[in-house]
Amino acid sequence: MTNPLLSNWTTPFGLPPFADMSDDDFAPGFEASLTQARAELAAIVDNLDEPTFANTIDALELMGHGMHKVLAPFYTLAGVDSTPAREALQREFSPKLAAWGSEVSMNPKLFARVETIWKMRDELDLTAEQMRVLELTRRDFVRAGAQLKGAEFDRLKEVKERLAVIGTQFTQNLLADERDWSMALSETDLEGLPDFVVATARAAAEAAGKDGYLLTLSRSLIVPFLQFSPRRDLREVAYEAWVARGANGGETDNRDIAAETLQLRHERANLLGYKDFARFKLETEMAKTPEAVRDLLMQVWKPAKAQADIDAQKLTELMHADGINGHLEAWDWRYYSEKRRAAEHDLDEAELKPYLQLDRMIEAAFDCASRLFGLEFAPISVDLHHADARAWEVTRDGEHVAVFIGDYFARGGKRSGAWCSAMRAQQRLRADIRPHVINVCNFAKPATGSPALLSYDDARTLFHEFGHALHQMLSNVTYESISGTSVARDFVELPSQLYEHWLEVPEVLQKFATHAETGEPMPADMLQRMLDAGTYDQGFATVEYVASAMVDLEFHSGEAVTDPMAKQAQVLDNLGMPSAIRMRHATPHFAHVFAGDGYSSAYYSYMWSEVMDADAFAAFEEAGGAFDPAMARKLEDHILSVGGLREADELYIEFRGRLPGVEALLEGRGLDKVA
Repeated sequence: MTNPLLSNWTTPFGLPPFADMSDDDFAPGFEASLTQARAELAAIVDNLDEPTFANTIDALELMGHGMHKVLAPFYTLAGVDSTPAREALQREFSPKLAAWGSEVSMNPKLFARVETIWKMRDELDLTAEQMRVLELTRRDFVRAGAQLKGAEFDRLKEVKERLAVIGTQFTQNLLADERDWSMALSETDLEGLPDFVVATARAAAEAAGKDGYLLTLSRSLIVPFLQFSPRRDLREVAYEAWVARGANGGETDNRDIAAETLQLRHERANLLGYKDFARFKLETEMAKTPEAVRDLLMQVWKPAKAQADIDAQKLTELMHADGINGHLEAWDWRYYSEKRRAAEHDLDEAELKPYLQLDRMIEAAFDCASRLFGLEFAPISVDLHHADARAWEVTRDGEHVAVFIGDYFARGGKRSGAWCSAMRAQQRLRADIRPHVINVCNFAKPATGSPALLSYDDARTLFHEFGHALHQMLSNVTYESISGTSVARDFVELPSQLYEHWLEVPEVLQKFATHAETGEPMPADMLQRMLDAGTYDQGFATVEYVASAMVDLEFHSGEAVTDPMAKQAQVLDNLGMPSAIRMRHATPHFAHVFAGDGYSSAYYSYMWSEVMDADAFAAFEEAGGAFDPAMARKLEDHILSVGGLREADELYIEFRGRLPGVEALLEGRGLDKVA
């Protein structure tokens, strides 16, 4: 039978035919598409005609389309519904993909063609977009090692392939630890837990084929358990299991992988002529240097730690009032912080949650996009990768814009966290290709027949990932390599973090925050209390984030790190890390940094982007309000539609007229008045 991955897809909107695929199709599909891609590469390299933009740069952009058709659905499945078979395929594919990447980016004949075009660029009649693509293509070749020769050339290829292998292993180890741990809860263990936590624990047991109640390492279950359970002994067990992911010994322990990764990255940077990996990585980001990153993080660290120290004292007093002496521990913070929030803001998450229904929050995200950008969303019935996933056609003025897919619920085989990816990116070179964009979250799945309820943080996550989706859906460029989110890492979070602000607009919540049972809107006083508490506990949130960002930066700065856990401890000690707060992502489960190179040396980027997102939303408020049409037009024209067409700072200045300072970020987190 014909492999569906290699055939022409006649599915609606050209979506992958998931219903026709099996895991057995992926390996032969990959091999066939890799063979085709190699033939396409040879056709470029062996072309006897003089190098031109069309026969080299355009041809490179078009190369490998068949591989993408195979790998886009595969990696979607591997991330959201992992199985032993798919994990084995990932391990098989990762070194081959790294080797293929080197075949292209370290091909001396191909680089010579690119270099010829680069040297004659001023004589060519190139558009601004073509010039940008040429510049980035050449830069990527140089940074990939195309100018190296001999033993250094060969060693760099080996390093890249090994990094690909151990990055995949890191991810799979983490997933195994998350999947394999659970704790049965008896009726007495449920004491003090709100109904929504009990229901989630029951649903988790149901999903695992067990009776009763189950606590898992899904963030959407373990965090509310830590917030509400009065059982300090159970909180400690659950918390320590959560932070021990990737550090449990045995086959799934990630500590040696982290050490090897850091040493190989350092060697890679040295081979390319850089002092360390941070300098190599940051060269193409907005920050440019480790010093600039360190300066930003430390400007935020001082007031954040001061606030966290104040908060820790207040939480300790609450704990002592409960008759528990001794020090506040990490598994105590969320419990007593929730108590304090209820007292100071008269805000009970159990009371709040019924007003934050998943379906209504999806509607809210869509409605804001409609008011800002004229987009419309209509549900469509198509075959998708999982029964929980759903899809919408996105249109504007009756014209097709994109297909948007949402996969919102946690499950055993799904990678933790939340993310956005384009299974098909926008471009106009091959044809007028419109994107297929997917948002993946890990919200607690409700019991059958019950509505899915979100925390306020969950709702922010939904808006955050939808901001990334808009960046993909509104892309309007010719070349896929600069399409959508193909921008500097410390700029890519701007659209997502900016979109979170619309969740805080009172008129949005007044319309969409309706009670799951009564349908009544959230009472005005509750709405105001929720918004007033928006900066509550930001000392904690900022400290745990900045600590992770600083550890990441110092891992990749200076000499190669041989003992990551000792280095982590040293960095935290130098910062004066509060004893009751841990890093948001400890090294053995720091997937942002060790599952691949994406956020390595760049976990700071969320905060770098936050400096801009606070300032960018202020631009709306200074104009006609959150839905000012002129500002929405500028946001689309200068940021959301242009991808990587220009350097990130240039794009932001075109939108705002200037670059912002850190003040807006501190004000947005409520840290501007802390000594």
